[in-house]
Amino acid sequence: MKGIFSIIKEKAKGKGLFLPFYLLTFLLFVACARMGSPDGGWYDDDPPVVIGSEPAEQSTNVKAKKITILFNEYIKLEDATNKVIVSPPQLEAPEIKAAGKKIIVELQDSLKENTTYTIDFGDAISDNNENNPMGSYTFSFSTGEQIDTMEVAGYVLDASNLEPVKGISVGLYDDLADSAFKTKPMMRISRTDDNGHFIIRGVAPGTYRAFALQEMDGDFRFSQRSEMIAYNHDTFVPGSKPDVRIDTIWRDSLHIDALRQTPYTHFLPDDIILLAFTHTPTERYLVKSERKDAEKFSLFFSCGDSLLPVIKGLNFEADSAFVIEATEKRDTIHYWLRDTTLVNQDTLRMDISYMMTDTLGNLVLQTDSAVEILAKVSYEKRQKEKAKEIETWQKEQEKKKKRDEKYDSIYPVTPLKPNYNIPTKMDPDKKITIEMPKPLLRYDTAAVHLYSMIDSVWYEAPFTFQTVPHKLRQFEILAEWQPGIEYSLEIDSAAFEDIHGLVSDPFKQGIKVKTLDEYSTLTLNLSGITDTLPLRVQLLNSSGNVIKEVLAKGSTAHFDYIIPAKYYVRAFVDANDNGIWDTGDYDADLQPEDVYYYNREIECKEKWDVTQSWDLTGTLRYKQKPTALLKQKGGNKKKLQNRNAKRAQDLGIEYNKDKINIKKK
Repeated sequence: MKGIFSIIKEKAKGKGLFLPFYLLTFLLFVACARMGSPDGGWYDDDPPVVIGSEPAEQSTNVKAKKITILFNEYIKLEDATNKVIVSPPQLEAPEIKAAGKKIIVELQDSLKENTTYTIDFGDAISDNNENNPMGSYTFSFSTGEQIDTMEVAGYVLDASNLEPVKGISVGLYDDLADSAFKTKPMMRISRTDDNGHFIIRGVAPGTYRAFALQEMDGDFRFSQRSEMIAYNHDTFVPGSKPDVRIDTIWRDSLHIDALRQTPYTHFLPDDIILLAFTHTPTERYLVKSERKDAEKFSLFFSCGDSLLPVIKGLNFEADSAFVIEATEKRDTIHYWLRDTTLVNQDTLRMDISYMMTDTLGNLVLQTDSAVEILAKVSYEKRQKEKAKEIETWQKEQEKKKKRDEKYDSIYPVTPLKPNYNIPTKMDPDKKITIEMPKPLLRYDTAAVHLYSMIDSVWYEAPFTFQTVPHKLRQFEILAEWQPGIEYSLEIDSAAFEDIHGLVSDPFKQGIKVKTLDEYSTLTLNLSGITDTLPLRVQLLNSSGNVIKEVLAKGSTAHFDYIIPAKYYVRAFVDANDNGIWDTGDYDADLQPEDVYYYNREIECKEKWDVTQSWDLTGTLRYKQKPTALLKQKGGNKKKLQNRNAKRAQDLGIEYNKDKINIKKK
């Protein structure tokens, strides 16, 4: 620093300048050097302010497509493509950029006559240095004689689980026909925030319908069945009323300074609810074929069909070559190879004929010729791995023989290894399931035994052994499990044999059924809906997973054998009584099945019989889902940092943001 001072002094002498001049220069240099220091002064906690624009904000009879907005400081614009919404929607994306203290918006579409345009920046604008957000800001102008100032607002929720849908477009139509959503772009548009909330501004007087659309092709109309949408037949007329809101004035992050009543114009409606859904896929095509395991190959389709594919073998005989295993939706089909010679064949060549959707949306017969399906691991490699296993086993037996231990001279046959899903401690309403690694050639129910212990004596217990519907390799054991009773499940050797001749080993496991004192019960008295359609009520854990499900009987839903814990409750109207929630269909004017949440947790304790009343429609739908279950959390909006209040607190002084002077406490 001394060197800098000397240089300034010498320069001053050479120029014939007085000493105060270079002293002032030095002081300015020091001041500039301290600008970034936290101790150099108070922070700039004020957001940017608009000081002018061209054209002026809320101008009428505007013809220019270029808008320039001026600010009082340098600003930055974050993610303009996604955060800035122009309404009416623009088919050709506008150019939006920040430059110094201004934002320039250039519209590419032709301006519509007598139309109010709004440019909603949301929270995309902040100052350049301190990142203070400007907050919600909307610029508007009109190509006609007047500005439309009405607003409508509401929420978009996922119809299947009432999750807020973030970033979906919401638009209005004054054409109330259903066809408008598919043939015309939306008139006015907005986009939902983290809470699924939307506000559509610049709305003219009239009667409207609202729609939501997850845009995929930029045409602002419903043109692809894969787009998430929401609709209903409710119409509304925008309106407003004078109102007062309570604003909280914070002294700092912990202390409230005052509560201020602020008059404002309350626009209506502000509670539009749109339940969004995606159509069940109907466009059918073959996604892929694969053969991860040598014993089977699989075909994966985009969606199922009542007709299974037809396989014609080109280098093998396909008749009776497979055991076919299809999923319940018939969109995935596994072909288990019966003959081990086919298992050992690395390449299977075939023609595959199946139903596929053509360009007109019709199902037509499609044949893929000379399809080659290769085993992921070749037969040669599998044989080498098998030989290595045998060699390792032989060495182990030689070691045992040298130690005079018991050893085997014949390599053991690999048994069939069922997956027994059998807990040692079981709830009375549970089922025992057994899953086979391959399809079975046969099974012997006489080789399956269940015993119960009563007064220290084992007795045979009645049960049913059966296949699980739509699951070829899964079986279940049904019995009247008595609380507090001990059972023994015993399965004889060779009870199960798969299609390749492997048989199962004997199996035995004890099962203790819990006592009633270890459980709680829950009874829900339901109200709020009047239709007589089946209502399925689900008990959820803290992660939102279904623990139990019952069909409501009249206005009551009852759960037995509840493990003590805290739970949540959801219900859905099973309109077609198929046991699962179904989505909607716009062309069929079919709404998704209604879903409801009880908006509080329910605690169940041991030996408690809990009874709770639930009005399914008593709480607005967007407020129903408990916060603990929400995956899409709200509250991520940018906030002013208010660092001066914290700094004043650290310095022990009172800071008044609205005044320049700072008074000591």
